[in-house]
Amino acid sequence: MDFKKIKKPTLILDESKCRANIRMMAAKARSSGAIFRPHFKTHQTIEIGEWFREEGVNSITVSSVTMAKHFAGAGWKDITIAFPLNLREIDDAEKLTESINLNILITSFEQALFLRKRPKLKAGYFIEINTGYNRSGLDWDDHVQIMRIKDEIDHNASLRFIGFLTHSGHSYRADSIDYITNLYKDTLAKCTSLRALSPDKILLSAGDTPSCTLIENYKGFDEVRPGNFVFYDLSLKFLGVCSFEQLALTVACPVVEKNMKRKEIIVYGGGVHLSKESLKTSEGQIIFGKAVVYNETGWLSLSDKDYLRMLAQEHGIISSSEELFNSVKTGDIIGIIPVHAKWPADLLRVYHTFNNKILSGFSPK
Repeated sequence: MDFKKIKKPTLILDESKCRANIRMMAAKARSSGAIFRPHFKTHQTIEIGEWFREEGVNSITVSSVTMAKHFAGAGWKDITIAFPLNLREIDDAEKLTESINLNILITSFEQALFLRKRPKLKAGYFIEINTGYNRSGLDWDDHVQIMRIKDEIDHNASLRFIGFLTHSGHSYRADSIDYITNLYKDTLAKCTSLRALSPDKILLSAGDTPSCTLIENYKGFDEVRPGNFVFYDLSLKFLGVCSFEQLALTVACPVVEKNMKRKEIIVYGGGVHLSKESLKTSEGQIIFGKAVVYNETGWLSLSDKDYLRMLAQEHGIISSSEELFNSVKTGDIIGIIPVHAKWPADLLRVYHTFNNKILSGFSPK
């Protein structure tokens, strides 16, 4: 990695860590007897997708029709769009089903009525279930509405009922490991109760990274769809879900100023590069990222005192330890571990690795 060439905020990816994270999760799914359908919305790239393929992955999750088209073009033939069906993209979805096995996500009776008139959409469908995250989907105990939707869609012979899909995104709001493991058990119990609604064999699909990392065996779920584990990030490190050694993504930011009075380092790297996602430490401090220093093969953490305390549009303000402040000069590069890795990945859209690869095969927005 030639850091002399970096002139502006740049994604730095540790390929070995990323591959190790992929290998770990793929192995855990295999040992659990669960289908591994990783969510590609975090990394979004053709190149990293190939690292999954090398671990035996052949089915994936995406978050849009556009992303499904992108990865279908790279040879992926089994794709679930884990986002409520957008009726305005139905023509593109129909086109996709001519060349791949596509699964769609149903969340309302209005979608079901619409699909009855679309015999060209030869797809599988999941009904999304809300088990407490309250983002989208049908409440897990609303059996009347769930069956009403299923019965309506089943009038369309071109659509195949796959099963029930859920995402326990509220695991990211956990305050302890016990909370996450208990949340997983609660989600599993709620989803398992839905098997009685269908006489046929169905799939139960789950997929948040905190649960999928901490749970040793996914027995009860037929499929898992984590995504953020590919990089992990500061929020997951603070939760105790991952170790510092598993963090695979940083943003390299040029130092543009050192404030001698406040002992702060100002970098070129603000909200438009990192997003303004934050977290609160146990001491009550709001932080927007963790500062690290690079060496030839990776990055090192110096002190808990080295963190982003403020973000403006392009400015990042690092509250620094004496060691970091004295070792850094204006014009140097400092790394930032993001609070949530998916945001800088989506904002900056080119990865640079320590073995001098440039990964730019991002899905269009």
